[in-house]
Amino acid sequence: MYHIKENNQITPLDHEESYKDLGVTFDEKLSFRDHIHDKVHKAYAMLGIIKRNFNYISINSFILLYKSMVRSLLDYCVSVWVPYRKGDIEVLEKVQKKATKIIPEIRHLPYTERLKACKLPTLRFRQVRGDMIEMYKILTGKYDADVTPKVLRVYDSTTRGNMFKLNKDRAKYDLRKFYFTNRVVNAWNSLPDHVVLSETINTFKSRLDKFWQHQDMIYDFQAELHGTGSRSLHHN
Repeated sequence: MYHIKENNQITPLDHEESYKDLGVTFDEKLSFRDHIHDKVHKAYAMLGIIKRNFNYISINSFILLYKSMVRSLLDYCVSVWVPYRKGDIEVLEKVQKKATKIIPEIRHLPYTERLKACKLPTLRFRQVRGDMIEMYKILTGKYDADVTPKVLRVYDSTTRGNMFKLNKDRAKYDLRKFYFTNRVVNAWNSLPDHVVLSETINTFKSRLDKFWQHQDMIYDFQAELHGTGSRSLHHN
């Protein structure tokens, strides 16, 4: 039992195993398992509605419905709860796997080929891309600095990397290791200056997509994200 003391009054606080705030469910261990389960359940419900109302659906119609009704649920505030455990990543990706099988012309193809036919990236790639966009907004002052996580900048001009290169905190536990300001470092530092120094968010997105256009992770969620060479950006 937890207590709070105010004006010499001791008030007991109820213990909650999870709490929902602004549409995101936080649990006491910050695993976000409850949140992921809730979003996956709602996404499947939306897929069911699409399947029941369309005997046949074209690729273009599917993409329009999927992005607005299903993927939007899995994208909401994802930089807060983005999963790092393999099982959670697979549970989310399975939604998109099943969704792309709705399209008659491509349901017989492997998942990677279905994604290419729809020009849909993996959810895992979108999560990493979303992290880059959030970091760009933080470093360029698009958010109030008083409410954004603190990032460790590297100001040594002799080090390799872009002008906004970041430093990584040492982390003993996974919870800290995969916290936003740590998990983004390797991928962010691999970006060239012409990407991170973009004048606007839309320009940043465009340049980032062009720089990463040959990443295997775009259509293979189990692939690692790589820089210009073969060095992994996530497991150094």
